[in-house]
Amino acid sequence: MALETEWAALHSIRDWVRWGASAFERAGLVYGHGTDNALDEAFQLVLWVLKLPFDLPERYFAATLTASECAAVHALLQKRIATRKPAPYLTGKAWFAGLSFEVDERVLVPRSPTAELVEAGFAPWLSTAPDTILDLCAGSGCIGIACAVAFPAATVDLADVDAGALALSTRNVQRHGLAERVRVVASDLYTALGDCRYDLIISNPPYVPAAECDALAPEYATEPRAALDGGADGMDLVARILSGAPEHLAQHGTLVCEIGGSRNEFEARFPEFPGLWPEFERGGDGVFVITRSELVDWHTSHPVESDVR
Repeated sequence: MALETEWAALHSIRDWVRWGASAFERAGLVYGHGTDNALDEAFQLVLWVLKLPFDLPERYFAATLTASECAAVHALLQKRIATRKPAPYLTGKAWFAGLSFEVDERVLVPRSPTAELVEAGFAPWLSTAPDTILDLCAGSGCIGIACAVAFPAATVDLADVDAGALALSTRNVQRHGLAERVRVVASDLYTALGDCRYDLIISNPPYVPAAECDALAPEYATEPRAALDGGADGMDLVARILSGAPEHLAQHGTLVCEIGGSRNEFEARFPEFPGLWPEFERGGDGVFVITRSELVDWHTSHPVESDVR
């Protein structure tokens, strides 16, 4: 009866978004998987239940929900609190570079700042459009698929070692009708790629130091740890990517790699690194860009471990 009484005061979309945001704040939820605050998270979930677009005109915010809609909205908002799962895991959908992707707990929720680079065609970092692209540690496939859309003449390989991620990325390739140009490859980094060379290699590998993984908020703990945990200093897979990149980049190829908030660990492990670090208008950092020739020269004076499995 108390719950029904509470619902009696909640009539509109605006009412439920406000109620959800307040409930999220009281519960101490953490954001960072497509939204960065309680209001946006509540708004996303309420509109998803109602099957309404996120760009809904404001005049509809006063629309009255039916009793069954109120029940469904309340249930999903409460599920967000009870499970601490990020909103995209509850809706099964995330957005990256203006494209929608299917997601679940087998992969990270797409949120890489590299979306800005993709949308800009990697200008000014690439002088010509790439013909061949490799997305390493592809997860949902969002980065590589977005690249395939941005460069309609390119072929793209999505490489990942996890069977669940491979299955989901295959679904996303089909979702965007790109099966003729985008290949999903079961590969531990470069191992199954043979002598393939690429104009662009892009990667969002695990880069969080193991101790930091242990201290992450519950929302991040719902994501696959293997996609976050980069070893003691977070740089284990990054080292292998750097070591093997010259052999898999075309002569004038470029490597783009995200290491997020682990730049201090990166610079401690890889001193005098000559790569460039783009700045992002929409926030985010920790992405480096380096050409094959720069990598080769750097390897000469700063050898990286040769295990490139």
